[in-house]
Amino acid sequence: MDFTKDTEHQQIEDMVSEFVDEEIKPRAAEIDKADEFPWELVDEMASLGLMGMPIPEEYGGAGLDYHAYATALEEISRGSGGVGTIVAAHISLACNMIYDFGSEAQKEEYLTPLAEGQEIGAFGLSEAGAGSDAPAMETVAEKDGDEYVINGGKLWISNGSVADTVVVFAKTDEDAGAKGISSFILRPEEDDGFIVEGTEEKLGDKGCPTAELRFDDLTIPESRRIGEEGEGMIQALKTLNGGRITIAARSVGIAQAALDEALAYAQDREQFDQPISDFQAIQHKLADMDTKISAARMLMHRAADLKMNGEEFRKEAAQAKLYASEVSREVANEGIQIHGGYGYVKDFPAERFLRDAKINEIYEGTSEVLRNTIADQLLD
Repeated sequence: MDFTKDTEHQQIEDMVSEFVDEEIKPRAAEIDKADEFPWELVDEMASLGLMGMPIPEEYGGAGLDYHAYATALEEISRGSGGVGTIVAAHISLACNMIYDFGSEAQKEEYLTPLAEGQEIGAFGLSEAGAGSDAPAMETVAEKDGDEYVINGGKLWISNGSVADTVVVFAKTDEDAGAKGISSFILRPEEDDGFIVEGTEEKLGDKGCPTAELRFDDLTIPESRRIGEEGEGMIQALKTLNGGRITIAARSVGIAQAALDEALAYAQDREQFDQPISDFQAIQHKLADMDTKISAARMLMHRAADLKMNGEEFRKEAAQAKLYASEVSREVANEGIQIHGGYGYVKDFPAERFLRDAKINEIYEGTSEVLRNTIADQLLD
């Protein structure tokens, strides 16, 4: 793996970084306070090609490699954790699912407007009783001629209440376990029986709606099935593997934001007639924060490199997501400590970083599940 950025990668990073500093960071506190989907900001990102970064140009994307995509998502998350989740769920899960497993017709009809940023995507796998244990899902899709009738519901769906296209997983053979799950493309505005039950009031990750969805005799044509019957669970796991790289990127971005604020505050805040950055205890905190972020970033890019080269990356993606998510929480917590009392109030962004960081250890594979995944790969 070459750690030297070429001209294109540097230009992309500079462009996204400038956009984040000028457009996302100034709105981050308001996004967090209002907890409303930032439509205008998403439109601006679409105009820059940020809503379809790794998708080939022939399907409306920017055709970027995964190093560039991960770096860009890190920068976006540095500006706002909620906006980072919007982009990650839209691209890494919805877009990549259709790109990797959809038919040519499905890519042209559903992927292209997603990658162009004209529409928003979501990924519906989790249920109230089926989080880490996805095969325990109760949503079913019964074949009726050349159609499917879907009944059930999904929980914790990022972008779920605003999405134009939702990839949903349902059992087509209730006796086959994980091998009886298939995936489908749903269109909320077109499909009768698609019901948004509501959105969650969350600790952090504001601006990205997390919805509960219900399907009541929702009927779709067979052409909306992705791949063959019974392939859904394999598709989901492969898609989540790639998604974990971008959750690592979100984690690194939030951690970097926490470090940036702590560093600036430590040099400005004076106690005992000197900046607190002069105290070795604070210096050591800053040094540890920066070192952990650098290590997490390297794990992220290692997994991205393997994915780009078509090599097995399941363990590396799990390691990147596991380590980066825990680092983001640790660094954000230390950022609050450096701010002291100011870190505990909403006048400063330090507390927001901790609230935004925590979800990284839960969605797209809890830390406990990821440790199992890594151990399984080591022992296989």
